Amino acid sequence: MIGYVTLGTNDIDKATEFYEALLGEIGAKRVVDEDHLKMWSVARGQPMLGVIKPHDGKVATFGNGTMPALLMDSPETVSKMYAKALDLGATDEGAPGPRGAGHLFFGYFRDPEGHKLAVYAPVKAKD
Repeated sequence: MIGYVTLGTNDIDKATEFYEALLGEIGAKRVVDEDHLKMWSVARGQPMLGVIKPHDGKVATFGNGTMPALLMDSPETVSKMYAKALDLGATDEGAPGPRGAGHLFFGYFRDPEGHKLAVYAPVKAKD
């Protein structure tokens, strides 16, 4: 149901560099490349994640309680993306691991501007 999520930025070049490298890990390509807005997606018609300079010209801030969660294909990819984010300057908000009843595997981090993101994947049931 989600078409896209944008995260406000005060440094579009730095944010673009971070997300270009991070989302490139899962094959996402930049699909919007404007001066004030950059967006990535894994395929046409799939959800997008973008960084944007606020239209009102005010300082961008991260939202307390706002957290896009990016669906990955496996717990291994969750761990890979979490590690890549930290390598790119993100900070830890919860190491990769099972959550809740163990049916989902999550990793949490904050990007260099403070936006909190989650990467997650379903845990396959053992036969």
